[in-house]
Amino acid sequence: MAGTSFFRVMRLALPAAAALALISLSGAQAQQYPSQDIHLVSAFPPGSGADVLVRYVAEKLRPITNRTVIVENKPGAGGNIATEYVVRSKPDGYTILVHSANTLASNVHLIRNNPVDVSKQIQVAATINRQAFMLVVDPKRPFHSVAELTTYAKAQGDKSTVAVVGNGSIIMCSIYKELAGLTAVDVAYKVGQDTLNDLASGRVDFSCQDPVFALSQQREGRVRVLAIASGERMASAPDIPTMKESGYPMDLIGWFAAMVPAGTPRPIVDQINGWFAKIHADPETPKFLNNFGGVPWLSTPDEGQARLLRDIKDFAEYVRIAKLKPQG
Repeated sequence: MAGTSFFRVMRLALPAAAALALISLSGAQAQQYPSQDIHLVSAFPPGSGADVLVRYVAEKLRPITNRTVIVENKPGAGGNIATEYVVRSKPDGYTILVHSANTLASNVHLIRNNPVDVSKQIQVAATINRQAFMLVVDPKRPFHSVAELTTYAKAQGDKSTVAVVGNGSIIMCSIYKELAGLTAVDVAYKVGQDTLNDLASGRVDFSCQDPVFALSQQREGRVRVLAIASGERMASAPDIPTMKESGYPMDLIGWFAAMVPAGTPRPIVDQINGWFAKIHADPETPKFLNNFGGVPWLSTPDEGQARLLRDIKDFAEYVRIAKLKPQG
């Protein structure tokens, strides 16, 4: 009987001991972290607008972590190559995806047989900023408001054309066209830079662009920004009206985040979040983010994860409106 009680106690004790050992191991990992180089994965080509953000983060992380921070560029497949690379990496905090989290959410609906389930395989460690796509035209065209552009595009019918660059651009322009009753034809481009000559020549009448590209080109006098897709005006561009103010309500907010593979120990996730809190506290950061059309946004890992899951749900409707079909 005593022997039976002993084995019963051991059966109960062993799982508890294993759990304690796991907690102790996670704590030890967090105490030692970081003890090696940190890799930030960028889903964009080197030197592109969004890649500049990744490299800014890397530069700020080096003195905070006292480690070498390496940027790895893995562009392609709408960011899915970079995402899959991070998901397949060891969940130890040394491989961090710095990317547009809403792009990950849209890819759930846009990539057929997607090998990555971001709702289960990615953990948001820290949010970085919020930004929104912008409606732009060539500055030589006689459009100084969304109303003027809409009147022209309606009169042109399906002879009107719109330059789109990637899914975010397509979604914004599709919602605008649906709300305004436009039949403008989409002309697809790989990168924003490729749209400039066709906007200038009149081959395309307008475009929806990411704020990094739109604001930098407006400063150079190459485009005129008519409106922004956020529900409210952005502090980074307070003079630009919203599409809602122009009569076409939408609230398409893009946001960048630092993300790690699911299963990364929570103490490490929290430590990464703390690093980004220090980056946000740097006076240079708001200026840098504003310059690229964004505003600072730092949340807890749980808040960031909840926003990612909400975006996955919302993008199902956005993709329907844009009539986008899964690829691959």
